Amino acid sequence: METSTAQDGFWNLPLSERTVLLKDISRLTGHIESWQLLDSLHNDLKAAAELYREEEDAELLKEIIDTCEKLDKNLDSLEITSLFNGEADDRNAIVSIHPGAGGTESADWTTMLYDMYRKWISEEKFKFQLLDYLPGDEAGIKSVTFSVSGPYAYGKLKAEIGVHRLVRISPFDSQKRRHTSFASVFVYAEIDEEIEVEILSDDIRVDTFRASGAGGQHVNTTDSAVRITHIPSGIVVQCQNERSQHKNKATAMKMLKAQLFDLQQKELNKEKDLQNSKKQENAWGSQIRSYILHPYQLVKDHRTNWESGNTQAVLNGELNDFIKAALSQKVC
Repeated sequence: METSTAQDGFWNLPLSERTVLLKDISRLTGHIESWQLLDSLHNDLKAAAELYREEEDAELLKEIIDTCEKLDKNLDSLEITSLFNGEADDRNAIVSIHPGAGGTESADWTTMLYDMYRKWISEEKFKFQLLDYLPGDEAGIKSVTFSVSGPYAYGKLKAEIGVHRLVRISPFDSQKRRHTSFASVFVYAEIDEEIEVEILSDDIRVDTFRASGAGGQHVNTTDSAVRITHIPSGIVVQCQNERSQHKNKATAMKMLKAQLFDLQQKELNKEKDLQNSKKQENAWGSQIRSYILHPYQLVKDHRTNWESGNTQAVLNGELNDFIKAALSQKVC
């Protein structure tokens, strides 16, 4: 496949054919590199174990433990990859988080979820890009949208679609009472040029406004932010991350395209639709996962019954066990 890209006629092929081929090469190269890394770690572990048998050494034992942890982590990631079966699983993802019932509490919970995914993205070595950020009135986040780029980003993150529930002693309650908060996570596959999604100019309304989040003096004093409303579907997207109104509009159109494609796929597969979180009320009884910080420590996924008592580790981005459980049971 790589040889074909070096041939004279490769760049004369239609863009869609070139894109598909290059994407396949990238995907297969990633698989090969993953297996090569596992093989290398396994060889390092065998060599260290043989040395340790000859001479027990504390530093060498630490090296063996570290290698075992790396091997286990990479094997776990590879196992997750083997569970993908959706057409869009290998695509990048667009993620939106919105607070639900709970006011300031839920806005703060949205911030906690946002931080959790940022840490998971960093651990996975994925690329993060903030697309839209609206701070809460008193604390937390009213809404946040970001893109995640990396191998099977959408395939992994689609397991997070739904309502997430937090139970804790409120830091905003002077009487230190227990509160329950909710936030919804939406995930869409990023659509590139090879997939056509028709968007008629008469079907959209484009509004510009002054950005409200961080971004510097220029961002906050010009109408650089863009909001696009797709009238037939009622979908609304907005982007205010860039200084340029043109760039914000291009990003917002990409977000709209992803949501419209997602809507089309759900219409075609209604009987298989297990991830339409828009149909769920962002409140009690509809959550996919609960994070309980008081009176005990537990994170439980209600779709798979997978749970962890190490709530801090989960909030620090250790989500792969939950993702693997969801993919294994095909609940996402």
